[in-house]
Amino acid sequence: MIYLFLGQDSLSKDRQLKLLRQQLLTKETEQFNLDILYAKELQLKSLQEKLLCLPVKSPKRIVAIKNAQELKAEAREFLLKYAEAPAKHIVLVLDVSGFDKKDEFINKIARIAKVFRSKEEFRPDTFTLNRQIALKKPDVALRILNQLLQEGERPERILGGLRYAWEKDALLPLESRRRLRLLLNCDIEIKTGRLRPVFALEKLVVNLCGLGKPSG
Repeated sequence: MIYLFLGQDSLSKDRQLKLLRQQLLTKETEQFNLDILYAKELQLKSLQEKLLCLPVKSPKRIVAIKNAQELKAEAREFLLKYAEAPAKHIVLVLDVSGFDKKDEFINKIARIAKVFRSKEEFRPDTFTLNRQIALKKPDVALRILNQLLQEGERPERILGGLRYAWEKDALLPLESRRRLRLLLNCDIEIKTGRLRPVFALEKLVVNLCGLGKPSG
């Protein structure tokens, strides 16, 4: 059996692999019957050896290849031939994240394998952040801000992105000036070290969400 896990949601795919492990393997023998391989560093000989191994005190073995879109040409060629007559005792899982939809190898495997499509991960940007600010939802906006920071987005790019989004929104002059004044204050607080970047940005988001709200 061959499984093809498609999508960027690694948590969803990990849960699916865990389910297969629970269904096919026992805790006592799992360490002998489960191989997690990584495509980028996988050599053809090692792949062949793993697929030739017999299960230990179990009817099945699981061989999972992470980031299978990065498999080398010789490994791809071998797997396409293997897929024509896969070993009955091997459950092969090809875990694919980002890939070209014209990728011939993935498309051929998809016609043979049992395909699991994970939900795509939510990938926020400054436009998403700006929309939540405009909706006056500070809790959601702060979560998006922190996700951006955790993913390595730089504070100056977040500030620049917000300013660009406001230009696209064609705000009224008064509203634009009020937002830019808050943004400038945030920029100064970060550059002078008055506040840590994360605190300065959180303060900015809360203040922006408060603009235009009725008092009381």
